[in-house]
Amino acid sequence: MNKSDVNWFGPWVALVTPFTSEGKIDEEAYQFNADLCIQYGCTGLVANGCMGEFWSLNAAERQRILELCVEVASGRATVIGNASAIPSAETIEHARAAKQAGCDGIMVLPPYFVKPPIDDVVAHYNAVSEAVEIPMMLYNIPSAASVPLTPDVVDRLADVRNVVAIKESSRDFVNFYQTYVAAGDRIHVFIGPGGLFGVAALTVGAAGYVEGNQNYWPYESTEIYHATRRGDLARALEVQEKGVALRRLIEANGRYMYSASHAAMNVLGLRGGYPRAPLQPVGEPHLTELREGFEELGINGTRAMAAEQAPALAP
Repeated sequence: MNKSDVNWFGPWVALVTPFTSEGKIDEEAYQFNADLCIQYGCTGLVANGCMGEFWSLNAAERQRILELCVEVASGRATVIGNASAIPSAETIEHARAAKQAGCDGIMVLPPYFVKPPIDDVVAHYNAVSEAVEIPMMLYNIPSAASVPLTPDVVDRLADVRNVVAIKESSRDFVNFYQTYVAAGDRIHVFIGPGGLFGVAALTVGAAGYVEGNQNYWPYESTEIYHATRRGDLARALEVQEKGVALRRLIEANGRYMYSASHAAMNVLGLRGGYPRAPLQPVGEPHLTELREGFEELGINGTRAMAAEQAPALAP
């Protein structure tokens, strides 16, 4: 594989996996939501990520979601399947499943929970790369994975044969920028929270961002990318300000981002469904707070659902 042939860019969405009240995957809702995100300008879809609650899915479910995502994207957006697991052998199995499903690439966390030494982390990524010929995105989210991919580590991993990108979700802009300086000449550096740092990251050279808020705020959240790229920084910063306020709303009063994202979609008339246990559905007074917060921000379900109202967005 030639790394230079992989052209990943733009606003990507970390897709929510909607479940039914019985805990089953709502396949129709999943594809509806993914299609809506593409209509609003998302150039990439990340399936089975943290927003997709991959930790709650068995291997068959993970592969089925990848198949659904590839099918609905139909070449209109890059599809990345999260292949993360603690054992290298299991990660390789998920990587092979992603390739079989037709994904354009995989995303891989460092082995979480066990906190392996850095040489072992590098060996893990090398093992996956050598076993499966598919472009790989690193995923740095130390708050969840417990193993930080520091700029020095990413500098080493950027030389792994199939590593072509990183999702930098530390929420530390200095760490993002140092990662970009260390490895941006060899891999595509995406920032995770585009709603928080998208304009700044794109201005200094990020390839794009991977964000969860496109699930319930699709067209304006992608406009952070498009407005910045066309040089309309006034508009980009206006939307960015709303993105910061939206993140505060989602996480206010003890709300947990992953379960609150389902609730946010439902409040807007989208198909968020339920989270899967152990996560519990968000109830009152949170639903009222979300509804009122969206109204204050000028985000409403009618607007979110009406894809034909979105402006023409060029990459």
